[in-house]
Amino acid sequence: MEQVLGMLFGLALGDALGAPVEFLSVSEIKQKYPPTGIRELPEPARVTDDTLMTLAVAEALIAAGHQDLETFMAAVTREFVAWLRSPDNVRAPGQACLYGVQQLEKGLSWRESGKPGAKGSGAAMRVAPIGYFYQHDLPRLRERARATALATHRHPVAEVAAVAAAFLVKVALDHPAPKDFLPALKAEVQGQAEDFDAALKRLEKALTMISPEAGLAYIGDGWVAEEAVLAALYCFLIYPYEFKAAIRLAANSGGDSDTIACLTGGISGAYLGISHLPGDWVKRVEKSAYLEDVARRLVAARG
Repeated sequence: MEQVLGMLFGLALGDALGAPVEFLSVSEIKQKYPPTGIRELPEPARVTDDTLMTLAVAEALIAAGHQDLETFMAAVTREFVAWLRSPDNVRAPGQACLYGVQQLEKGLSWRESGKPGAKGSGAAMRVAPIGYFYQHDLPRLRERARATALATHRHPVAEVAAVAAAFLVKVALDHPAPKDFLPALKAEVQGQAEDFDAALKRLEKALTMISPEAGLAYIGDGWVAEEAVLAALYCFLIYPYEFKAAIRLAANSGGDSDTIACLTGGISGAYLGISHLPGDWVKRVEKSAYLEDVARRLVAARG
């Protein structure tokens, strides 16, 4: 329970911290939050579509996670359509996510509903619960992460990035030394998509740079899935034992800040556990009671 609570609250906190600065450059962030950028959780601490779609995936896992793929994806479809029609869906949702779920609502198969050519970060931002649920079942982790990505983003990189994001949560839950994360990820996904491999090389170069900000910028701004996932891993690896520092670095990225910080927070929270997250932030983040409820039901559903 410690780690699954850390995972869900971690991603929500990262999301809420990055939300006010999404779409801003680094210089614009520093002008808005002088002198070093956003550091404290906003008031109110509102989450975005990143957390809301993650919770939709979690609910689908609770409903159908141990059943066959089609039953699971039927549950994902129901939850995604409910998200699409929710009054809460005013949090700058991604165009590919909207397109794909609209196609699902029209009755298209999840195999055909995704936006052709889309490889945006929305494919990977929501899969943390899959990493938890299938922590000890890699074939299903891969299958279900790919399927949820394909439902909205029809691009091979989107599928690989979704697997990578879920896999990094699984690795965090396994709790190896931080130095083992990147070799494990490379063994899992390297060679499957050219763009992802190129971003992996940028991550390796970034880890040799003196400035964390320069390293993060070198990886990319995170609007595409491979950059968002690997930027998040970078932030975690720079501050593996400092949750606040990791999501602060991610949120001040000058790109898809909320998604990079959401992914970072999910990895860091799964690794460190809820007791290492700032208690006052945990209490203040939007949907705090619901996040705790989902965590408990996920644990019960996984068995």
